[in-house]
Amino acid sequence: MTLTSGTRRRILLGLSGASLLGASALFVKFTMGTRVDFQPALEDFCIVASAPFAQAHPWDPTSGLGQYDARPVPAQARCPVCGMYPARHPAWAAQLIFTDGSAHFFDSPVDLLLFLEAPARFDPEHSVADVAVIHVTDHGSRQWTDGRQAYVVLGSGVHGPMRGPDLPAFADPAAAMAFSQQHGGQAVRLTDIDTQTLARLRDGLHGGTPQ
Repeated sequence: MTLTSGTRRRILLGLSGASLLGASALFVKFTMGTRVDFQPALEDFCIVASAPFAQAHPWDPTSGLGQYDARPVPAQARCPVCGMYPARHPAWAAQLIFTDGSAHFFDSPVDLLLFLEAPARFDPEHSVADVAVIHVTDHGSRQWTDGRQAYVVLGSGVHGPMRGPDLPAFADPAAAMAFSQQHGGQAVRLTDIDTQTLARLRDGLHGGTPQ
């Protein structure tokens, strides 16, 4: 059967319309009818590579804070050990201040201890002898407390910012013990964390020696 040009045109237009309707139906189905919000996996996390060497943040004499007072964590500050942003983890953040008033900020007490173990690896301008004060965040009140007097809970079931074993810190030893009774682990002084224990914590967080 021979089709006229008009008939062929009507058939092609009909097919085009059917295709358009089908495509529209699929679009509606997958963007409206079956849409679900994205939920990242619980074990998913992001680790940003740190710079080869981290420059300490200078003290601002106009800030109203003393040279060795605990400071708010700058939003742009990065942990010199792992490269994460400590301001995003206010229950875990730590900081140390050098005798020249400059400071480093850490996403957790573990990374602060890793820095103190080998500061030249991360900041060749400062040494352990240059450290004036250490501040850690009280895990309950989220207030700064003296890191050299703080208690931490070792081996609890609560994971830190990198979703691995960490050291929630407390100013009050009774609060640390109460936390350990609820979440497991042992309350010890931060300064009592030895090299072997730190190595195990490091491996749990970084999968080996930090790069």
